[in-house]
Amino acid sequence: MKEKIRQLIPEDFSGCVLITKGEETLFEGAYGFADRANGWRNALDTRFPTASAGKAFVAAGVLRLVEEGRLSLDDTIGACLPLDWGSIDDSITVRELLTHTSGLPDYFDESVMDDYAGLWRDFPNYRIRSSRDLLPLFLSKPMAFPRGERFQYNNAGFVVLGLLTEQLTGLAFDEYLRQAVFAPCGMEDTGYFELDRLPARCANAYCFDAQRGEYYTNIYSVDAKGTGAGGAFTTVLDVRRFWEGLYGGRLLSPAMLAEMTSLHAGDGKEFYGYGVWLERAPEGFLPYFEGLDPGVSFLSKRYADGTIVTAVSNLEQNVWQLGREIAPVLKEETGSYRLA
Repeated sequence: MKEKIRQLIPEDFSGCVLITKGEETLFEGAYGFADRANGWRNALDTRFPTASAGKAFVAAGVLRLVEEGRLSLDDTIGACLPLDWGSIDDSITVRELLTHTSGLPDYFDESVMDDYAGLWRDFPNYRIRSSRDLLPLFLSKPMAFPRGERFQYNNAGFVVLGLLTEQLTGLAFDEYLRQAVFAPCGMEDTGYFELDRLPARCANAYCFDAQRGEYYTNIYSVDAKGTGAGGAFTTVLDVRRFWEGLYGGRLLSPAMLAEMTSLHAGDGKEFYGYGVWLERAPEGFLPYFEGLDPGVSFLSKRYADGTIVTAVSNLEQNVWQLGREIAPVLKEETGSYRLA
């Protein structure tokens, strides 16, 4: 199987791929460069930016607060956060934020925008170093639609969830996640880092300038530091630890995990739980989380038999196509599409 999967990896791929099942590593590979100018290669312990993948971490942290009785899924943003909501409906619930059904105005509406870097032409990205820093980009806008009316992917909703964790815990958003999610799972290489103060073993994310025929880093294309909407740095090894901690009871009860990974919203083509996407499989749904930013692409999926497939690229390459090509190999070799 390892050779079959190896042949699926594009020759120019830059990033990491890790496939595990329980204690067994079915495939692992690191490709390309974390720092192209200095020739520093990617490795399994390279910390990659992951864009919106961090929504899964935020959801797990929020659901921990629910289980601790410090928050309810039916609590409203008006009751929880002392902000001037303007024309925004302050009866939006935590559940609606988690499922992208809130109607909250988004600062980056992916249904009509596709250039995240374009956000920073008039609003310097170096000013975005916390979830609160994004409020001026959406707080004064009108509702996109009435709360609960439909599913529409929404980054601002998870920014608000990040602010909720700060309000309830008294901790900075990333410190709360470190204590409540990363530490219990043993994710020592995961965190939210400022782009101008990156720690060791962080990969640069690269975009291609077709006019000049060269790569440039995405430091002017994304938030200077991640927020509730995304931006965590992590390794493929830590992603494995997250799944294992989530399904091993170190974060949530079995009942709450079942809620997180059950179908709560969708549009008939895409399906969503709480902070995780759901792929329709022959006998049910498979949870996964993903991220896409300039220079960044990430995908991690867990099959019901415990097989975990994670692929990340720091050249924004098509990890989704790679995941689709890996799936039949897993089905043939391990039967991983079969639900437990």
